[in-house]
Amino acid sequence: MAGNSQRRNRRTSNKKGATVGSGGQRRRGLEGKGPTPPAEQRKKHKKNRIATAKAKQAANRRPAPRRGGVKGTSEMVVGRNPVFEALRDGVPATTLYVQQYIDNDERVREALQLAGERGNINLMEAPRPELDRMTGGLNHQGLVLQVPPYEYADPQDLVEAAYDNGEDPLIVALDGVTDPRNLGAIVRSVSAFGGHGVVVPERRAAGMTAGAWKSSAGTAARTPVSKVTNLTRSLEAFKKEGIAVVGLAADGEHTVEDLEALAGPVVIVIGSEGKGLGRLVGETCDYRVRINMPGGAESLNAGVAAGIVMYEVARRRA
Repeated sequence: MAGNSQRRNRRTSNKKGATVGSGGQRRRGLEGKGPTPPAEQRKKHKKNRIATAKAKQAANRRPAPRRGGVKGTSEMVVGRNPVFEALRDGVPATTLYVQQYIDNDERVREALQLAGERGNINLMEAPRPELDRMTGGLNHQGLVLQVPPYEYADPQDLVEAAYDNGEDPLIVALDGVTDPRNLGAIVRSVSAFGGHGVVVPERRAAGMTAGAWKSSAGTAARTPVSKVTNLTRSLEAFKKEGIAVVGLAADGEHTVEDLEALAGPVVIVIGSEGKGLGRLVGETCDYRVRINMPGGAESLNAGVAAGIVMYEVARRRA
């Protein structure tokens, strides 16, 4: 009718189908969205909330502290290869987190097998968002290993353990060694040549991380490491116990071969490769010794230097 042409929503054509300029909306509307994800992966589903809560509870769980020693902080090893290598090399661990519905490749199977063989590692499934949160967004590849805090020994315990065994104390103290791999290598040398422990300062120094454990090749399990707030004061305390403090320095007045003090109770102090011993630490030492290097190298890696000196001490004591 003539009077109805302005009526709203009035159909003016009998033509059906998509109109010009629809942009394929009908086609996209008919496309599927893929399979429905499992309940554990749907954010608002009850099973997802339960799985996330369990993962958070396990991540926040801490082993009960033992008497003696100082606790550090826990550490996360992330990624398929790093997790596998840590388990293979005997790094202590409390929990292995595995992403739900992870692609089960060779590294994942080997990591799960090693964790199962230990018998004391919890296996936890967790949604990917929770692993992302735990690792701060690192590329974890679906595997995260929680390493417990290291229990540092008291410096006096190192001395008492030596005397209890009827031996003169042989201790290595580190000044400014910041590479955990060097620390692990030094722990390995101390263990190999009959030393009684390693002392590290609390600040600006490497601690017993997973990397240090790996470099120690398992010897960190039987060679104690002590962490002290002030290395100079700790060296003074050793001196009061009648233990000689020998600093390793490129310009030392003695050589490793001719210093008789190495045959008795001794603390060997090793500085960083670049800066060497700090001023106060160097002044605290009773002796400063050098390693003769006919090849003309200016310095040695801290781990290599420790191995040379420890061998010389063991040779003298034998």
